[in-house]
Amino acid sequence: MSIWWSLHLRREAASVPLARRLLLGTMETAGVDPDISFDLSVALSEACANAVEHGGPAAGAGPGPDDDPAPEACAAYRVTAYLDGDCCRIEVTDSGPGFPPATVAGHGPGPAGPSEKEHGRGLGLITELADHVRFRNRPGRGAEVSFDKILKWREGALLKVS
Repeated sequence: MSIWWSLHLRREAASVPLARRLLLGTMETAGVDPDISFDLSVALSEACANAVEHGGPAAGAGPGPDDDPAPEACAAYRVTAYLDGDCCRIEVTDSGPGFPPATVAGHGPGPAGPSEKEHGRGLGLITELADHVRFRNRPGRGAEVSFDKILKWREGALLKVS
């Protein structure tokens, strides 16, 4: 079985639960174990919230003559989900300034510590919930977070890989 879908969403808080509900509905229909579905939906919510908050031009930066991407692209981000065999991959891309170099190099983020503030825990949470995570900067085009998780199936799942 192979399923994929892609969403082009506005950078608005209301887009986060929309993406999450679509993923949960896909997983339920496919017969994915609810615990795996929940982990992936939380990771997706964190990635989307990050794109909504950070996925546009840096604060105070006005558009310049050589700015790329176009202003319309800065107002949106993309979510793509692939269920292929026993693996799910989710990719979230935006048009923001990108991740800090340490995050892209694989030196962060770590698990959230008790002294951390409310913000800044999302990338660590994604790392904890997924089996494999990649943070990547796309120079001049924004950032991408992709994460994979091995799927487990409910008993009697109709779309389960045979």
